[in-house]
Amino acid sequence: MVTFLPSRPGRLADVPAFHRSIGGAESNVACALAAAGHTTRWVSRVGADGFGDHLVEAIGGYGVDVSHVRRDPDRPTGVYFRTAGDRADDAHEVAYYRAGSAASAMSPTSVDLDAVRAGRVLHLSGITAALSPDCLALMRELTASRPGRPLISFDVNHRPGLWGEAYGPEVLLDLARGADIVFVGEDEAEEAWGLTGGPTVIREALPEPHTLVVKQGAKGAVAFCASRGQSCRWGDGGPPARAKPRVGEGGRDGTPQSPGCDNTPRPAATAPALNVDVVATTGAGDAFAAGFLSATLRDLPLKTRLRHGHLTAAATLTAPGDLAPPPARPLADRLAALDDPAWGRLRLGPGWTDADAETVEEARTP
Repeated sequence: MVTFLPSRPGRLADVPAFHRSIGGAESNVACALAAAGHTTRWVSRVGADGFGDHLVEAIGGYGVDVSHVRRDPDRPTGVYFRTAGDRADDAHEVAYYRAGSAASAMSPTSVDLDAVRAGRVLHLSGITAALSPDCLALMRELTASRPGRPLISFDVNHRPGLWGEAYGPEVLLDLARGADIVFVGEDEAEEAWGLTGGPTVIREALPEPHTLVVKQGAKGAVAFCASRGQSCRWGDGGPPARAKPRVGEGGRDGTPQSPGCDNTPRPAATAPALNVDVVATTGAGDAFAAGFLSATLRDLPLKTRLRHGHLTAAATLTAPGDLAPPPARPLADRLAALDDPAWGRLRLGPGWTDADAETVEEARTP
């Protein structure tokens, strides 16, 4: 989508002007991963209009392959407006203009599925599922079990304002069950599915994904993994054909469960959130997913993946708009390797990604 950011805080009715930007969960992740040095491709549909031109050019400018983005001559590019406040703030407003958009016409027959499945990781969002029945059908096709599919990453991204009367967010639970890596906020799991009681309850409802990341806002994040221990690695560095179920269950393809797995729904890793001087919160969840996936592609330990998620999110939290350049890999690696007390003392403010590691480490919370 094209995003319109307010020129000042206040109700949408009172904001006099807006600044144009780009937005969209999957494209945000693709841009952040490209900025972190990974090869990425964004597959979507936009209108044959000026806003579509802007999206393709801007996202391509991050180094993302946009050659498989299709232009729709009959439907417009989606847009949305938002207030400057925190998404969790009661005063936060979002006005979506996506009904009948080019992206809402995506379906299993209108998207190049070979292009979508060509990467090591395919990242999807629950937002797309809410756009139309055709989009939901596409998501079901992409999360279906099939030999040789890429590693499926799914961010639940529950947006109540997008769901119509035909179906609701309960379908997100089924889509998440078909993924290998799932990102979900503790608050959105309660809002979308009525799950209360914390991360363990969420894991009990979602035992199928190999890796489940539960985000707890300012508290931090926890990760559950089918493999015992902190590394939770994919073996040869590539994704498995399917995620591994719990002990006592056969694999989804009927193969026996490997002996290293744990059927107790307890976190395999935790990482407290960083102390951040927040400028804007929009896009932070996408940045977290990008940081976690970047570390996953590098086969880093699970706790380190969570920390890279926090660091990439901190880059977005300390900048306006949905996107911000992630920290350079040497800086992120050094900070992610800090011991727990040093990690807890970090305090990150605007411009921290441009500083050297020594300067960042000196800017600590008393």
